[in-house]
Formats: sequence, C-alpha cells, structure tokens
Amino acid sequence: MKLFVKDLTVIDSSVLDYSRGIIGQSWLVDIVLHGDLNEQSMILDFGIVKKLIKSTVDELIDHKLIVPAHAKFCDVMSDGAFTYVDAWREHSESIHLACPDQAFALIPAEEITLASLETYLTEQLMLRLPNNVKQLDVKLREEKIDGADYCYSHGLRQHLGNCQRIAHGHRSTIEILRNDERDTALEFSWAERWRDIYLAEHCDMVSASELSLSRAGMAALTPEHYCFKYQAPQGEFQLALSKSIVEIMPTETTVENIAQFIADTLAKDCNDSLTVFAYEGVGKGAIASA
Repeated sequence: MKLFVKDLTVIDSSVLDYSRGIIGQSWLVDIVLHGDLNEQSMILDFGIVKKLIKSTVDELIDHKLIVPAHAKFCDVMSDGAFTYVDAWREHSESIHLACPDQAFALIPAEEITLASLETYLTEQLMLRLPNNVKQLDVKLREEKIDGADYCYSHGLRQHLGNCQRIAHGHRSTIEILRNDERDTALEFSWAERWRDIYLAEHCDMVSASELSLSRAGMAALTPEHYCFKYQAPQGEFQLALSKSIVEIMPTETTVENIAQFIADTLAKDCNDSLTVFAYEGVGKGAIASA
C-alpha cells in the first residue's frame, strides 16, 4: 500500500556551489510512503504525515545554507556553538562564513544535487517514522516558471524566525507591468542582473578587521570582498564574499523592500508607470509601484 502527499511544503534555502557561489533555491516537496496498514487501517494519518515530515524537513534544511561537507572546494569546522565555512571557488573568488550551527545544513556529499538531498532527507525521515512504514520516496522539484526567474540569497537581521540566517534564499519569478502591460524584456533584464545574487543591507557592512572568521578565512580576505556582520536572536552572523555577486540595498532585504527597490531603480530610466510583482520563492511576494 502507498500513501502520497503532493506539495507537502516548500523549502527556501541556499546552496553552496563551486561554480555559481551561493544559490538561492525554492523546492516543492512531494512524498510517497510505502507500508502496512496500522490498527487504524492507515499507513499514517495525514495530519501526522504533514506535521512530522514538514517539521523535520524544516529542521534539517529549510532556511539554511546547504553545504556539501565532502567537497574539495570547501572547508568546514565547528567549535560546538559556531560553524565556520570557507569555500574556494573558481576564478580565485572565495566565500567565508561564521554562524551559529543551525544556519547550515551539512550534507555528506561532494556536490549538492536534488538526488543527494532526496537521499539525505529520506534517510533522516525514515529514522522518525513508525515501523509499519517500510519505504519513503522524497521528491524535490522546482516550480515551473513560464518567464523570467532569478536566485537570490539574503538574511534578515531583525526577523524573529529563521529568515534571520544570513545565507538562505529563494528561486523567484518576477512580473513587471509598464503602463499596465506586461514587459517581459524588463523582467528578463532584471532577472539577469540578479542571477545568483546576494542581497545585503548597507548597514550590515563592516570592515574585514571586524570579522572573526576561521584563520584561513581571515587570511583570504581582500579588498574585493564585501564583509557583513550582525547580531540576531539566534546569534551572531558573519559573511564575506566577492563584490561581483552582491547587490547592496539601502534597506533591509524583505520582499516588500525588494519590490520597491526594483520599481524605483527602473523608474530612474523610465517615465512610464511601473508596477513590480516581486516573488519570494513560490506563490508569495510583494507589489510595488513607481
């Protein structure tokens, strides 16, 4: 017997990648449970499925930076309270973080792929399911977007939930109306500008001397790095990464501010009325006009 749940939840995280840097991602989660019927003539009650599996997925990888712990291009070290991640990318660029342990999902793989994440989640979830569940299939999939999309990562210092983590992200679409008509050229132009971008608030910038990264991370810092640091409810978060993959915003990088930032930036070169629908992952976002 099999039990299935589609669109169980949405994962909004970022992935550490050798070629692309920090990639904001959003995945829909589908599951299939194989097993015997219990005393209630169920494999597992849907309420338990949704609560248990969603909470476990959230705990394991949602709103985190997903790191391939066995990759040759990155080093990971933890002192029991903080985790230090140093990634050495192509073109001599590097990324360095020092954050509370819960900011990272350390996956035992050389590369983060959907297959490696599905395997990891399946193994971890099976440990939490009752014995009558004999097999679990976890499927992660991207939203089908008919148009422009971009991947962005960020952290919200003032957020009381997991959005405060400095390197989580989203894969998002964008819709731009120019004089109430859809302008796909503007949409694709903006999506290209923000492909694999890190969005940061100006007031979170610090000098390199104010960071306390790993020894290797501190030694690798150059004038070509932007450095960020802030204190949030979950602890202190630090990040240094290449200026080439960063956009500095004057406000905190909430989706409301992102929408307004896009609208105001486009309005500088356009006298027409503009309306921006900026998405934060799947099916949610903000609308701004200029």
